[in-house]
Amino acid sequence: MARRWIAPTWGSPDGWEFVTSDVPEPLTGEVTIRVHAAGVNPADYKHVAAERPGLRLPIPIGYEVSGVVTAIGPDTRIVSGDVRVGDEVVAFRVHGGYATELTVAATTVLAKPPTLAHEAAANLLLAGSTASEMLHVTGVSAGDTVVLHGASGAVGVSVLQQARLLGVHVVGTARPSSFDRVRRYGGLPVAYGPGVVERIRDAAPTAIVAALDAVGTDEAVDASLALVTDPAQIVTIAAAQRAAAEGMTAIAGSRPDSAAYRDSVRAELLALAGSGRLEVPVARTYPLAEAREALRLLAEGHPGGKIALLP
Repeated sequence: MARRWIAPTWGSPDGWEFVTSDVPEPLTGEVTIRVHAAGVNPADYKHVAAERPGLRLPIPIGYEVSGVVTAIGPDTRIVSGDVRVGDEVVAFRVHGGYATELTVAATTVLAKPPTLAHEAAANLLLAGSTASEMLHVTGVSAGDTVVLHGASGAVGVSVLQQARLLGVHVVGTARPSSFDRVRRYGGLPVAYGPGVVERIRDAAPTAIVAALDAVGTDEAVDASLALVTDPAQIVTIAAAQRAAAEGMTAIAGSRPDSAAYRDSVRAELLALAGSGRLEVPVARTYPLAEAREALRLLAEGHPGGKIALLP
């Protein structure tokens, strides 16, 4: 038996339930994982806030976990190769990660680098693969300059680090209290608010070739349109309607092309994190039973790093 969080109705986490359920024995192409840490992401509550086509209630919560393999289906290998009971693994794009144990498709599972803590591993791939795709679709390369809205958030911090590895300059908008965080990961911080376009232009070391929007505010979109000549070079993860109207590029894990790309970079991101070249700052951990409290902190908008749930 396992404990897990489910959404029995559409709405906020206040309506979720922490239930006991059986864990299915893994079939061919599946493995069972005892969860050591579950990643906490805005998508966890946004995707069940209102009715969505193709989803049926109740819905298990959580998309990424880190843990230990407890059972393996017949003739089964994971993405990174052979697997044995007791191996430490990461699973991403799962359903029901807010759990003590779960059975998942082996195509979601990769070996966890031994140097990477479970709390960080469980928070790497959703934000990291999103950040990677934002840079990828712009085609930026060494010496280019981009503007990043929401530079101190989880996706923003991963963008900053991955851009630095590419040799790409990033001017990142943030609140002044987060400037040190932006600088730490290689960005040039500027304050959002009135006058942001001029501040970004003044801070940019070279011409701005692309904008990356991780916040979705009208200010971020309007500033991006003022700074970037080609609207297709403005990539957003949070303003799909504005993107459609303005000719910008919207990406999302629910889109087949985005999902395929994000799956393709999982192993690379794990290798970067395992070698210390990609950090996942973890601000706080909560017991699994206190998932609602963790999400309240996340919803405040500035937790100072990632949050992990510990069964």
